Amino acid sequence: MVNIVHPLLTLLASLTRQELAQQIRYLKAENEILRSKLPGRVTLDNRERNTLVKHGKKLGGKIKDVMTIVSYSTFRRWVRKMEDDTPTPEKRSAKRGTGRPKVEEDVRETIIRIRKETGFGYTKILQELRRMGIHVSRQTVKNVIVAAGFEPTPGDHPDTWHKFIKRHADTLWQCDFACKKKWTMKGLVDVYFMVFIHIGSRQIWISPSTENPAGEWTTQQGRNFQMHLEDNDLKCEILMRDRDRKYVDAFDEIVRSTGGKIKLTPVRSPNLQAHVERVIQTIKHEVLNAFCIVTNEHLDGILRTTQDWYNKHRGHSERDHLPPLRDEVSFPLKTFTKDQVVCDSELGGHLVSYRRAA
Repeated sequence: MVNIVHPLLTLLASLTRQELAQQIRYLKAENEILRSKLPGRVTLDNRERNTLVKHGKKLGGKIKDVMTIVSYSTFRRWVRKMEDDTPTPEKRSAKRGTGRPKVEEDVRETIIRIRKETGFGYTKILQELRRMGIHVSRQTVKNVIVAAGFEPTPGDHPDTWHKFIKRHADTLWQCDFACKKKWTMKGLVDVYFMVFIHIGSRQIWISPSTENPAGEWTTQQGRNFQMHLEDNDLKCEILMRDRDRKYVDAFDEIVRSTGGKIKLTPVRSPNLQAHVERVIQTIKHEVLNAFCIVTNEHLDGILRTTQDWYNKHRGHSERDHLPPLRDEVSFPLKTFTKDQVVCDSELGGHLVSYRRAA
């Protein structure tokens, strides 16, 4: 230890104040020369600034005599910033108490779910949250909805046609006219018939055909339809139809007499009758286009078979690809084999369906 301290004390004793001043002047001159070789502005990172502040703050105002990289005002600004950023117990407690707390993930997911399922605006979503004991602001609800990519439109409640149909599916029917060309001695003649579909079960009813769908015939088909409902224990609280003039007041009165309502679709809006329009397309493309009709009785026989095939054999996507009048599949308990498959055909083999033999 003595070997180290003794040379150090000898060195300090040999340095006089005048020599220290000369060294400082030399270092300052050297620094100015180096500074002149550098660009007009020297960029320092945070670590370099902190180093200069650490050593220069001890010199106080005398730092003006030696600094060349930055101005004295800039140096003082660095000192103030470092002092302000120094953490203290008071600053830590104040920092914890400021700022808006983050929204919990469960609350965020609930807000998004309500928006997706209902289309509610900000205030209605806020009301639903309040009833569940969740306390957030309306602005928070808005921020979550906008951040999730939804349109920032408060107060909207889109009640779509699809939702209307779904609400009334069990008691809602649609009906429309369809026609088929009949071959006669005088040429082709249009033969009309009516198609009704139950939206809930997708069960259909097809009326007998006629060449003259006047009001009296349409009224009679309304009576036949009501008898079909009674025989199959079905309800028709709403019957949707277009504004075809073949529908007369007597036809509507038959529906109203049993407690039902008539729902008229707007003019030139076939999409609102999409279910019955799709059934008519199926009847034409899958059945009627394969036949040449020569009499009304011929057409009626094909339509009766088509109705039975559609209701009992043709699968439907909304019925889990099962027929409308078959709620579940009852397969035998024995293992399936290809020998169990039986093919049933109707209308001269045009309509084909398969089943598993018992």
